[in-house]
Amino acid sequence: MTDIASYHLTAEEITSEEKLIKAAQLNPRDFEPLYKRYFKRIANYIYNRVEDKETAFELTSEVFYKALESLPKYKPMGVPFSAWLFRIASNEINLLYRKNKAMRVLSIDRDGLGELKGDMEESNQTEVDEQLYKALQTLKEDDMELINMRFFEKRPFKEICDILDMNESACKMKLYRILEKLKQYLTTTTNH
Repeated sequence: MTDIASYHLTAEEITSEEKLIKAAQLNPRDFEPLYKRYFKRIANYIYNRVEDKETAFELTSEVFYKALESLPKYKPMGVPFSAWLFRIASNEINLLYRKNKAMRVLSIDRDGLGELKGDMEESNQTEVDEQLYKALQTLKEDDMELINMRFFEKRPFKEICDILDMNESACKMKLYRILEKLKQYLTTTTNH
């Protein structure tokens, strides 16, 4: 789960972060404060998707290597620096899954599952949970990523949109369509 407060920065924090970024752009040795600030969040984000410590640390290293390598070209675009790092991490995870043809990992928690189910009233909740889990497995990678960030990591829409590089209304519409797909799947499987 993400620390929502850590995503929203004050004006002073934004100015401070911009100074750190500019210093690191001038001298790669000055990247360390940014690395220390975001390492744990990026590592957790990756680990929740691969569930293998060694792979998570390898990918985290790759994310920061690519960030450092691309830092001279980085320009603040009105989103936190962390969104840029999460985008790199998301791309690395997708590359891993495409390369290895592995199944995507989804860290499901009871609260998120309950929120995802919403107002579905069913007599057998265990059966609904199993059907919902099967329905989630039918989703495309980017749809699953959106569901994961919103319901299981409890990220605010603003952060999700920054990470996925989408505008907020498009992101909400996409989520609504995914939820409708899931409901449709549940309706057809529970009625058979």
